[in-house]
Amino acid sequence: MSVPSPFISQPVKILAEWCNAHGDLRNAFYGVVFDRCADSAFELVGLAPTYVKERGLSFFTAESHVCFIRPVRAGDEVVVMFQILDHDERKLRSYQEMHHVEGWLAATSEILSLHVDLSGPRVTPFPEDIRTRVDEMAAAHAVLATPARAGKRIDMLDGAQ
Repeated sequence: MSVPSPFISQPVKILAEWCNAHGDLRNAFYGVVFDRCADSAFELVGLAPTYVKERGLSFFTAESHVCFIRPVRAGDEVVVMFQILDHDERKLRSYQEMHHVEGWLAATSEILSLHVDLSGPRVTPFPEDIRTRVDEMAAAHAVLATPARAGKRIDMLDGAQ
């Protein structure tokens, strides 16, 4: 398996129906764009939509942290970079950056995902074939620098008004 490091999505056009009255992307739709990129990255390791139907296994988000840096607007195009930061046999921590196609940073997202057996539901280890591919992607991403915004917590800024 050839793993891009980092994984970069195809461009996504920001649709008008995703935006508020003044044309900025609504908060919830940042998640839609990030999810679409993550889905594309996960397909590379075998976690395609058919995975749920064929194996009765899936991913649940346990925690998510989105930082809004600069708004994107209806009609803009963005690309999203996806990087695995950490993982074990049942969990995966990923980081994404949304960039306008002109290059500037619009938003970041960090997510802790749990691999789940839907018959429980309960957190369960990845099947061996999937774990091998996740390990390969994580190894390819391990050479990347840890993003400065990764691992941040929500905090009150000194001097903020």
